[in-house]
Amino acid sequence: MREDYEKAKHLAEREYRRALSQGRYPYPPALDDFLKREDILSEESVGLTEIPLDMIAGTRTAGRQKAFAANFMPLLKYDSEFGNKWSNLYEAQLSEGIRDPIKVYEYMKRFYVQEGNKRVSVLRFVGAHDVMADVTRLLPKKTEDPQIKLYYEFTEFYKVAPIYDISFSRPGSYRRLAEALGQTLEHPWSTEMIESVRDAYFYFCESYLPRGKALAITPGDAFLTYLEVYPLSSLSEGRGEIKDRIDSLWNEFLTESSGSRVELVKEPEDVANTDTAKTLLHLAPAYSAKKPLRAAFIYEKEPQRSAWAYSHDLGRRHLSSSFEGLVETEAFENCSSMDLVSLAIDAAVKNGADVIFTTSTSMMSATLKKAIQYPKVTFLNCSINLAHNAVRTYYGRLYGVKFVLGALAASLSSDHRIGYVADYPVYGMIANINAFAIGASMVDPEAQIYLKWATMKGADWKKELLDEGIMVYSGPDQMQPDKQDPDHRNRMYGIYRLERLEDGETAAERSSKLVELPDGSLARIENLAMPVLDWEKYYTIIIRSILDGSYRANKLSRKNTAMNYWLGLSAGVVDLILSEKLPYASKKMVRALKNAVADGSFEPFSGEIHSQSGVVHTADDPQLTDSEIIRMDWLNENIIGEIPENDALLPEMQETLQLTGVKNAES
Repeated sequence: MREDYEKAKHLAEREYRRALSQGRYPYPPALDDFLKREDILSEESVGLTEIPLDMIAGTRTAGRQKAFAANFMPLLKYDSEFGNKWSNLYEAQLSEGIRDPIKVYEYMKRFYVQEGNKRVSVLRFVGAHDVMADVTRLLPKKTEDPQIKLYYEFTEFYKVAPIYDISFSRPGSYRRLAEALGQTLEHPWSTEMIESVRDAYFYFCESYLPRGKALAITPGDAFLTYLEVYPLSSLSEGRGEIKDRIDSLWNEFLTESSGSRVELVKEPEDVANTDTAKTLLHLAPAYSAKKPLRAAFIYEKEPQRSAWAYSHDLGRRHLSSSFEGLVETEAFENCSSMDLVSLAIDAAVKNGADVIFTTSTSMMSATLKKAIQYPKVTFLNCSINLAHNAVRTYYGRLYGVKFVLGALAASLSSDHRIGYVADYPVYGMIANINAFAIGASMVDPEAQIYLKWATMKGADWKKELLDEGIMVYSGPDQMQPDKQDPDHRNRMYGIYRLERLEDGETAAERSSKLVELPDGSLARIENLAMPVLDWEKYYTIIIRSILDGSYRANKLSRKNTAMNYWLGLSAGVVDLILSEKLPYASKKMVRALKNAVADGSFEPFSGEIHSQSGVVHTADDPQLTDSEIIRMDWLNENIIGEIPENDALLPEMQETLQLTGVKNAES
């Protein structure tokens, strides 16, 4: 036994020297040395459970701390009392196994040994993976610290699936894991499911860690990425198949590991490579009238029943007519589930699609799976700030035009009150709302924005705002089909104002142009302005970059980068339409503000900014970054309303919110 003890002691001495040379503490840290009593919210007993040995970080108290190196290998001499006890434990482990549980305290998903340090040492030396432990959990006080938030998500996960092994680096990941497995964080998982996940994670790590341990993500992060593309059952297959799948996902792991996960492209010249001739020489496919580029578009609904699908379909049809036979397109409608999206993509690929556009954030999961399956096809998804290497994303940078519309709305309101209707709280939406509110306050410092959400359960934004007596609105961005009469258009869109009918004026236009006010009188809807996202131009820019080869050669395109096209006013893909009824002075103001935002001489989120809870940006602070703008989770001080929790919104919104909802955003 002496020889084995000396081997363990040699490992300890080597770790001790390495720690000193790296400026680290050479012994296992003691929890009591760095955790103050006032930092603890409460204690709770977890009970007897198996815990991973590699998650044991130190000891509870100083005690025997210096008998071990940081790796829990023994530092004391063999002929000491400690050495003899260690050797006896080692012999017991070899003959019958160590059965007595250790006692540990868990803090922030790391374990600190109260009783059983030598058992931990011996088990680590023999290469054991788990140890039975009596666990007491120390719950930290809740704060906005991302790691604290992530830890409390873990405790919710542990209630339904008591698995310690899987760790993540970003909030929201435990819920994503549950969804990827068809489970929830509200109902306990079956014993069979828990064991299947444990086994699958072990097999995944066996193939992933030899190559992936150098990446700046946890194995759990990589495991989650795998499960969002491949089913859990695939990890019960041979190692060769698992390794091949991991290889197919490697660029996704690199993107996850990248510090700047999303590269935002804001100008058309950054979409296309400026050295077009060289690009064409080396990369451009030989597209022609005989071999056109085939582009497929996938919509959630029919264009005739959805303003969103209709606007994208205008862009698709423009491509077919504007590239002189070099581009052919086809559309797949009513793809309202992941299965239908997957079937549409399969059909598009079978039809020879070179590029596939999926036009809803909720389609990203199915799009990513198919992008991995069909690596020779180019995939783009209409969303913002989703970090995937295999699928580029594209969306309109709308907050600039919203700022301008806020200023216009304030100039039209006689009582300082403006209604604002938003769809749901996803990335970028809060920036639009805040920019509108800031624009309104710059024209009228007393302006108040009454915020309503169109997708709230049991809510009716039209009635609520009418009951408030609001007369100036920022409604949905596009004219929507009426639900009762799809061939009829609801006129409550864009910037509109309600004008009471004058005494004696007839209501011959008793249609969508009129609305009944709370006092029973009628008012005319006067549409005055609306934002425009020009998908014809947007798709033309993207398709041109594919045709000339610069899409693949783009200098921003790297293996560890997710690219998001975020074009706006400066690119000409976002604009606004003004009614002829607007006074010339209003038009003059709008054009001046629009030009200032478009050429970069004015930024809506510069200077002093106050949220509902206080100052968020001083006059001397650097301008907000693009990421800070996209991921805003606060509302400007002149907004009356709040950002709803995800479960307060309609169920059909939940998948989109889990992907890009600000309530799920990483801090």
